Amino acid sequence: MPKRVVYNNVFKWAFWAIEGNGPYGKIVKRMNIQQKLKQIEEQGLKRELIYLDRSGADVVHKGKRYLNFSSNDYLNFAADTRLKDNAKNSIDKWGIGATGSRLMSGSLEPHKRLEEKISQWLGYKSALVFGSGFLTNLGLISALCQANDIVLFDKLDHASLIDGIRMSGAKWKRYKHKNTNDLERLLEQYNNVQERIFIITDSVFSMDGDIAPVKEISKLAKKYNAILIVDEAHAIGIFGEKGAGICNEQKIKPDIITGTLSKALGSYGGFAVFSKEIEQLCVNKARSFIYSTALPAVCAATGEKAIDIIQEEKVLGEELLKKAKMFYGKIQKAGFDLLPFESQVIPVMIGDNDKTLKFTQALLEEELFVKAIRPPTVPKGTSRVRLSITLAHTKEELEKALEIIVRVGRGMGIIA
Repeated sequence: MPKRVVYNNVFKWAFWAIEGNGPYGKIVKRMNIQQKLKQIEEQGLKRELIYLDRSGADVVHKGKRYLNFSSNDYLNFAADTRLKDNAKNSIDKWGIGATGSRLMSGSLEPHKRLEEKISQWLGYKSALVFGSGFLTNLGLISALCQANDIVLFDKLDHASLIDGIRMSGAKWKRYKHKNTNDLERLLEQYNNVQERIFIITDSVFSMDGDIAPVKEISKLAKKYNAILIVDEAHAIGIFGEKGAGICNEQKIKPDIITGTLSKALGSYGGFAVFSKEIEQLCVNKARSFIYSTALPAVCAATGEKAIDIIQEEKVLGEELLKKAKMFYGKIQKAGFDLLPFESQVIPVMIGDNDKTLKFTQALLEEELFVKAIRPPTVPKGTSRVRLSITLAHTKEELEKALEIIVRVGRGMGIIA
């Protein structure tokens, strides 16, 4: 068949499918996808991807520069020359991909070095590196928890923790956010059962920026013989001695800590620290570890270098929190509805979905790159603009951002 005829037939079939007469069109109709998308849009919850020309301390979109307040690169490491040079050297030696899963050909020397570095840093016997923080929580929890186990977790825990719990098949109950009385009520309820009990919490909550009472939770875990897992994704590199996290700062040692390389460490990948026995269980049972291509060596090497810098410079986290607290104080004084200050994540509470979107759009027009955070990421009625402060922000940039946010907020009637 001539190529032109083939191409014509392909275009004809594609048009037929898009119009709803082809097999894919019928599938779309049968799944009610268009109806679901319409409902999402009517609720003010539709999301769209924005492809950036450049990312970092500032971003460029369609040739226009914006000051970035949506980055999790808290210590500005993704742009750090020392880390970029380290990455280039690693690529020259190891290439750009691990080429296989960890149990096939994908376990490389940089993974081993990083795992040894992390376990020493956080004070645990073993560490295991996964492809991402999400994959870490998904694989670890689903491998460790069983159908008859009971899992108690904070209502605002990250989606990766919740998905891991559901995937495990364990029985689960949410406790009220940061409410140790409610947690103990549940622990008392299950105190006489034969099943194992797990408690799972974030340390710094990603959308509220507040900190879990991990010391009190740890005491309850010991009192009721529960296994404690703490996700330190937004705390690692910032809190604690040499950036070792909230648990380190509050001098507790959970059974397991999970974390990520992709926030304060400026790289990509996830990890967990625990006993040697749990490490071996994950190697043999964690599906997201076994069946995923390994983390590229360049990410592992960059993560290791980032840890070295954090340990050497020691005060990076303190500098970040000092800068964030200063900015928080000024935006609070302007009259915005804020949660109490606890971290580098500052949510400006708006409530209504449409108003949050309009506020975000107005800030974008003033060259501030911010994002509206809406359900289901946060509970209904708590839509907000999440401002993420990083070491990349200069004092002058924060002052400029503050002036814009206050002016736009007053113009929209969000503050008086």
